[in-house]
Amino acid sequence: MREESLENKRIVIGLDIGTTKVCAVAADISTESIVIIGFGQATSEGLNRGVVTNINSAVKSIRKAVQECELKAGIEIESVFAGIAGHHIQGLNRDGVVAVKGNTIGESDIQRVIESARACNFPDKEILHTLTQEFIVDGQDGVKNPIGMAGRRLEAKVHLVLGSITSAANIVQCCNNADLNVNSVVLEPFASSLAVLDEEEKELGVVLLDIGGGTADLVIYQKGAIVHTSVLPLGGNQVTNDIAIGLRTTRLEALRIKHEYGIATMGMVEKNETITLKGIAGRAERIIEKTLLAEVIEARFREIFQLIHNDIKNSGYELSCAAGVVLTGGSSLMRGIDVLAEQELEMPVRIGAPSDIKGLGELVESPIYATGVGLIKYGAEADIHTTFLKNANPENIGSNMVTNLTGVIKNFFKLF
Repeated sequence: MREESLENKRIVIGLDIGTTKVCAVAADISTESIVIIGFGQATSEGLNRGVVTNINSAVKSIRKAVQECELKAGIEIESVFAGIAGHHIQGLNRDGVVAVKGNTIGESDIQRVIESARACNFPDKEILHTLTQEFIVDGQDGVKNPIGMAGRRLEAKVHLVLGSITSAANIVQCCNNADLNVNSVVLEPFASSLAVLDEEEKELGVVLLDIGGGTADLVIYQKGAIVHTSVLPLGGNQVTNDIAIGLRTTRLEALRIKHEYGIATMGMVEKNETITLKGIAGRAERIIEKTLLAEVIEARFREIFQLIHNDIKNSGYELSCAAGVVLTGGSSLMRGIDVLAEQELEMPVRIGAPSDIKGLGELVESPIYATGVGLIKYGAEADIHTTFLKNANPENIGSNMVTNLTGVIKNFFKLF
C-alpha cells in the first residue's frame, strides 16, 4: 500500500466520490487509533447515481476536495482509497472446494480454494471484492481461519462483489486525471459498514443501509460476514425533485427547505407550523403549511423503503437480521427518518455514525461521512500495493482490477 509520509507517520487517504459530494479524509494510522488530520469536501459534479457522466467535471470536484484536505493536513496527497457505488454493483455468493496438499492446510490451499470460488465468467464485470464467509474442513463448518489445521478437503464460502469494468475504470481515470494514484477501488456500503457497525451486530445479523443523494446502498451481515450486497438507484435527490414539483419551486429552494425543515413523517409536524418559500423570478414569497412538505417527503421515502424492503426479502436473509437495520448516509439526518424506516422495513432501526475517532474526528462524526471514514479503516487494514498509477494505460485498468490473492487472504483475517 502506498502511503503519504509525514515525519515517519503512516497516512491513509479515503476518497468518497458521491452523487452530491466528494469527500477526502486523511488519517494517521501509526498507532492503534485512527487520528483524522485533514478533511476536504466539494460539491459533486459530473456524477449521477454513482456513475461518472462527465470526467472533466468530476476531476474538478475531486481536485477541490483533495486540495482542501491537503491544506488542512499539511501534506501532499499522492494516492487514495476510492469508493465506488452505482446500480451496476452486483453481489454473488459462491462456493469453492479443493483437496488439501499435504497433512495440514497452508496458505497455498487457501489461495487455491478461493480461486476455485472465483472461477466464473462475468461479461463486462470485474470482481471488486472477494469476501470470505466461512471455510469448511472435512465437513466441519464455521471455520474462520483454517491455516495449520489438519484436513483433506477444504471448502470456502465467499461473497463476490462485482462491478462494471467501465464504471470502475472511469472512477480510476478521474482520480488519475486529478494526479492521484488509486490504492484500491472499494465498495462504498462495505466501507460504511466498517465505520458504523460493531462486531456484535455483524455476528447477530444486520442490514447496513446507506442512503445518499443518488443511491441506496446496502449490505447484509450474517455470522460476522457479508452475505448480500445491493445498490438501488434511489436516494435523496428524488425527494428533492418531488419537493420542487409538489411545492412549485426551484430545485435549489427545494434543497434548502428539505435541509432546514425536512421531516419524514407528517405525524411529527406541530399544528399550524409554516414555511416561507422564496419567490421565483421576482415573484413574492409564499407561506405554506409544513405538513405539505412532510407529505411530499413521507410519500417518497415510503416508496424508497418499500423497494429496499423488497430487496431485503428477496435476499432471503430478512428473518435472520436480529440486530435490525443501521441507517447512515446523508438522508439519515432527516428528522423522523428512523421512525418511518421502522414502519416500512418492519425491523428495529438505529442511525449509524463514525465513532472512536481522534484528532479532527468531530468534523467527520456524522452519518454523511461514514463512507469516507470507512475507506480509512479499510486502508488501515489493507496490505496491497497501489494498483492504478497515474501513468497507467486506461485499457489495462479492467485487467488489473483483481487484487493479488495473497494480499486478499491476509485481509480476510484482518477484516473478519
